Amino acid sequence: MSKLYIIGGNKLNGEITIPSAKNTLLPILASCILVDGEVKINNFTNYRDCIIMTNILSSLGAKIKYEGSAVIIDCRNINEWTITTELAKELRSSFFTLGAVLGRIGLAKVAYPGGCNIGARPVNIHLKALRDLGVSIIERHGYIYCNADGIKANTIHLDFPSVGATENIMMASCVINGTTIISNCAKEPEIEDLQNFLNSCGANISGAGTDTITIVGVGHLLHSTEYTCISDRIIAGTYAIATACTGGSVKLKDANSQHLIALTNVLKNAGVNIVENKKSLHISADKRLVSVPHISTMPYPCFPTDLQSQILVMQAISNGNSVISENIFESRFKVVPELKKMGAVILVKNNVAYISGVECLYGAEVYATDLRAGASLVIAGLVANGYTTVNNVEYIDRGYLKIEEDLSKLGADIKRID
Repeated sequence: MSKLYIIGGNKLNGEITIPSAKNTLLPILASCILVDGEVKINNFTNYRDCIIMTNILSSLGAKIKYEGSAVIIDCRNINEWTITTELAKELRSSFFTLGAVLGRIGLAKVAYPGGCNIGARPVNIHLKALRDLGVSIIERHGYIYCNADGIKANTIHLDFPSVGATENIMMASCVINGTTIISNCAKEPEIEDLQNFLNSCGANISGAGTDTITIVGVGHLLHSTEYTCISDRIIAGTYAIATACTGGSVKLKDANSQHLIALTNVLKNAGVNIVENKKSLHISADKRLVSVPHISTMPYPCFPTDLQSQILVMQAISNGNSVISENIFESRFKVVPELKKMGAVILVKNNVAYISGVECLYGAEVYATDLRAGASLVIAGLVANGYTTVNNVEYIDRGYLKIEEDLSKLGADIKRID
């Protein structure tokens, strides 16, 4: 297993381009199943999760080829409708294929999904929504069997604004006849990007980014397209926090400031200097940061759970006391024991972390417990006295492409040890 070896103390300086968003590439890759032709995604990024998703598509019969930074997906020969346990266990987003496979073939057999162990992520919201569309569902022997013979447009209210459920409904309903309306849907930028992608293929979807999405089913498969995805707001946020923690100055090119308002508000309150341009963010800090009294994770546009572990490190080295409430995933605080090894003072009670800021952290050997925890430990290593070894780098690779190369470009002393 690879490790990251970090010698702390260097400020991050320079500029870096933010790549395409993992959390938009995954549903777009899945929705290629609905296309009767080739799809070209111009700015494909080889995150580990995205490679797993292309493997899933290949297992269904899709043809995948690469042209420079683009990937071309051809799903015209798809005739398989089973996502095996072997494939699904590695990737939570494997479940996104359910709606697309049902839309194309009318049948699906999908294993329960895996992914990072950050808490219960029940699929019942997805299944209830699909049942509301008339899909027959049987759960048996670790698989979910679906039959879409009776699928029909409907009005669906989500009990929770689940990103994955919203995306599954969009995919399942965009190729059937009739109008489907999703209320209390997820509003993340990735939902808007999926809408824009599907519409570029001939779908008729509106309302993404609001509480209600309307899908007017076209009654047939979609057509070929060429598409460029949005940039990754979580990578941008991670590097913004890392810059603030190290007291550096970094320009994040292609970062969309509108997608990061909840984070930039927190950073500004902590004393970080931020200059926002149309296609970039310039982050700088020239003194010790001030603790932000309370941060609470909630669905977009509130503070994202995917940046909670990273902001926890910032709070741990800021001046003062703070509280972080985690309201999405109950196991997000698994990183806390690792941060305590480095000298952080954090007390966790249920879904709340109480942090007393310390002047410095100390290098240690630590272990990533999930994707975002791994990123937070890298940030901690960047600011710690001495050297830090971060184990389980495969978690980090799921959503950051060669994070050590990005940070090295900005002046960090970090290398990968295989």
